[in-house]
Order: sequence, then C-alpha cells, then structure tokens
Amino acid sequence: MSAWRLLLTRPAEDCAALAQTLAAQGVASHCMPLLAIEALAETAEQRSTFAELQRYCAVIVVSKPAARIGLQLLARYATPTPDLPWFSVGAATAAVLAEQGLRVHFPDSGDDSEALLALPALHQALAAASAPRVLILRGEGGREFLAERLRGQGVAVDYLPLYRRALPQYAPGELGRCVRAERLNGLVVSSGQGFEHLLRLAGDDWPALARLPLFVPSPRVAEQARAAGAQIVVDCRGASAAALQAALEQFPAAAL
Repeated sequence: MSAWRLLLTRPAEDCAALAQTLAAQGVASHCMPLLAIEALAETAEQRSTFAELQRYCAVIVVSKPAARIGLQLLARYATPTPDLPWFSVGAATAAVLAEQGLRVHFPDSGDDSEALLALPALHQALAAASAPRVLILRGEGGREFLAERLRGQGVAVDYLPLYRRALPQYAPGELGRCVRAERLNGLVVSSGQGFEHLLRLAGDDWPALARLPLFVPSPRVAEQARAAGAQIVVDCRGASAAALQAALEQFPAAAL
C-alpha cells in the first residue's frame, strides 16, 4: 500500500476513473473536481469549419472534451476526409478519436505540447502541404505555446473553441477542510487552469496547502505553481494516469 493520499481535481468523470486506477495500485485518493466542462452553444463558425476541413493539413485535438464535441460536429457537418491526419496530445484523447475510425497520431511518451511538436507524423503532414494550415480543437483558452511554435515555423493556425471549463461551486474553506479531514498528503492538477482553480478555492488555506507536494502535467504548469508559492512541485510530464503513477513511483511519499 502506498503512503500517498492524493487530492484529485480533474472533471468528475475523469476524476472517478483516475481514482479507480490509483486504487488498483494501492494509492488512496479523494475526488474534488475543480473543472466542470460546459459545451459552448453551437456556432456558425463551428459549422463552417467542419464543413471545410479539407483546408487543413492536420487537426490537433487537445483534450477528451474537445474530441467528444468535435466528433459530434464532424458527424453532422463534415464531408469525408479519409486522408486528413488527426493528432492528440495524449493517448486517452486519441482513443476517443480512434473509436470513430479516425487516423490519429500521438506521442508515445510525454503528454504535452513539446512531445506532440516532435512527432515525425506531424512534421510530415506539415511538409506535405504547400501552405500548411492546422486546426486546433480546444476549450476557451489554452495551448497557446503549441500555436506559437507552429506559427514560428510558418504554419497558419486556426483555433476552434468548443467548451469552457468552469469552477464548480464549493463552500468557502471546503478545500482546506477536505484535505485535513481526509489526511491528504499530495495534490494533483491536470492543467494550468486546474491549478488556477485550486489556488482560487484554497483562499486563506493556500500557505498550508502550498507545503504539500503538488503533481502537475508539464514544465509550464510547474513554473506557474512555483511562482504562486508551491514549495514541492513534481512535473509528471503528462496528464495521464500512467504519467502520474510513474511520478508516484519515482517520488515515494516518505521521500518528499
């Protein structure tokens, strides 16, 4: 049995799945979702973008919610584009897309923008187009680094926001009370916005919570957390369950 007792903060469905995976490995956890996914109202831009997917040499999907909503729009408005390559940041998002028969590429290691940008398949897709244009399906905000890097290579990038991430309603002080009551000794966030919500909800309890080990998905979120005062930040180099499990094995609770 692991000594870790973790606070999980993903959206409710993903949080429950992660808790089950960790429990099978002897890791205790408590779910307190800090991201609620709300689909945006369908727009003319969404409809026209999917009707003209042939304009793009690649489609990048940054999350499972983007994949699920994007597939609905694809089924309603897109003409068949069997040769269009799709890309995702992680395996879980790729699995959602692959279930619908799409040709999906994703990094074998490292669920982050850097690993995606290094994919040979993405380089090939960009090189094959005379004027490469990429579509990124995402929520409101996020993955700016990905677009910046692509634009720096001369690639035209279009964003299509499909959902927003809201902070669920909790009573003041509930986060700190939960950590104390459950005797939690580690915090897990899956994105920069997830950390922002953690910080906002922590309120006056943040100085105490900042002393707990914080597991984050990328160097950028690690930098964000340290700037806010988090004292022990572990970069899992990915938001997947496997990435978190690897980090937990590398950093046993007693060693931090």
